[in-house]
Amino acid sequence: MGKLDGKIAFITGAARGQGRSHAIRLAEEGADIIAVDICSQLDSVRYPMGTAEELEQTVKEVEKLDRRIIARQADVRDVAELRKVFEEGVAELGPVDIVLANAGIGAGGSGVSEEQEWDEVLSVNLTGVWNTGRVAIPSMVERGQGGSIVLTSSTGGLIGVGIPTAGFLGYTAAKHGVIGLMRSWANYLAPHSIRVNSVAPTAVRTPMAADGDLKLIMEHAPDLARALSNAMPVDLVEPIDVSNAIAWLVSDDARYITGTVVPVDAGQLNKR
Repeated sequence: MGKLDGKIAFITGAARGQGRSHAIRLAEEGADIIAVDICSQLDSVRYPMGTAEELEQTVKEVEKLDRRIIARQADVRDVAELRKVFEEGVAELGPVDIVLANAGIGAGGSGVSEEQEWDEVLSVNLTGVWNTGRVAIPSMVERGQGGSIVLTSSTGGLIGVGIPTAGFLGYTAAKHGVIGLMRSWANYLAPHSIRVNSVAPTAVRTPMAADGDLKLIMEHAPDLARALSNAMPVDLVEPIDVSNAIAWLVSDDARYITGTVVPVDAGQLNKR
């Protein structure tokens, strides 16, 4: 018997990395999943983004756990497209109890203008989170059964990374904005027993962080590699470390926790 038996979770950016890890971890606790990913490449993103094949692998991993999953391609920047997927998932699986606004992109593109780099990272990492909430929240309020929302921020949402490029400035601004959005929604939704929190990971071993290859990060962004230095003797945390924190936050074990930021940062913030 899992802590999330009978729950339905809506997860963005679920093709791989943290999003896939979250889907699997919540499924292990008994949740069924509505999974969303853009499954295409943005010009301002240096690393290869998730694919339709990787989203299908997420489906296979969840189904291995004998849980139901609906997976669709959708761009979180397009609220109509996102709402369509959400409604299709609800129609098939049932009303959503848990929302993980996880989709995000890293900074540091090449061959695009500063304006495009800034616009794309803001539109995915902040507007996409807002869109995820405004698609899911009305039905959660109307249902009147409470729920839990977790917005993925970053240690970069609590400190200034100090790299003056359009991509990194946009990333830092967006992740700070995510925390402000979380705090506002937490106050608005508390009377409805819907809890809203944020996780703030340090660098996570995913393709966004060069799969943990610090030599590669140092070659391309030495200032970033230095900024990501943790207090504990680990270069990066694993996706499951973030997933475990989220699984706790969305369960009844954290039933009175709302409006908080949970760092999964190996002591990076405290080190400062």
